[in-house]
Amino acid sequence: MKKIITVLLSLFILCACSGGGEKPAEESKSELDLIRENGKIIVAMEGTWQPFTYHNEQGELVGFDVEVAKYIADYIGVEVEYVEGEWDGLLMGVASGRYDMLVNGVGATDERKETYDFSDAYAYDRSVVMVKADNEDIKSLDDLNGKVTANTISSTYAAIAEEHGATVHGVDDLTQTIELLKQGRVDATLNAEVVYGDYVKTTGDTDVKIACYTGITQDIAIPMKKGSSELVKVVNEAIAKARTDGTLKALSEKYFGTDITTKQD
Repeated sequence: MKKIITVLLSLFILCACSGGGEKPAEESKSELDLIRENGKIIVAMEGTWQPFTYHNEQGELVGFDVEVAKYIADYIGVEVEYVEGEWDGLLMGVASGRYDMLVNGVGATDERKETYDFSDAYAYDRSVVMVKADNEDIKSLDDLNGKVTANTISSTYAAIAEEHGATVHGVDDLTQTIELLKQGRVDATLNAEVVYGDYVKTTGDTDVKIACYTGITQDIAIPMKKGSSELVKVVNEAIAKARTDGTLKALSEKYFGTDITTKQD
């Protein structure tokens, strides 16, 4: 009887040890595996930053990045689910794995690369300082010292402004930014040159102007959760294909009127 009990005990311990070392099947799957299994990729974006991501007159979500995301989803062979929200929450959602990626004109900074895996650059952002048309105080980045800018908190634009001595007033979208600027409640805002051009083209507003160029061109890329190497690889393949077949250039010219997908010297 003692021998039987000893044998059974040994078998129980062996099984317990073996079982404890195995990971659940779900945990062993990569981000890409789960996307393909679910048949969809969840893409986060603001939906308020024309012409990257915005709503047209019919209320439809459209924009350069909306179509870039759709192209990537088609390449993977899945549907795309767009989730709109505020900037900081979207970034946190990607870091936690709530969203598969953030496609929203994101600058691939060294600081962000510590938290996210980034795709290759698919576009380039030449940034500018925007002011009221009658503002003659700001003609360079150095003139931002002691001034107040309006920008999304934690954005690369906010970081540039703070580096040059400005106090950043947090905003949610471009509309709010322009209102604060025209009301004189802030002195300036930093944004993409193409966003300024699109704003003037669509509104005809001459009360806002470019004060200066920052001299900084950022790589625009797609952040994903750390450890998503397989997903990053297939996204890079999609971006390379879109560049080769002319899709990126065509989308850029459609939404920006110029090609921002080729880096300018």
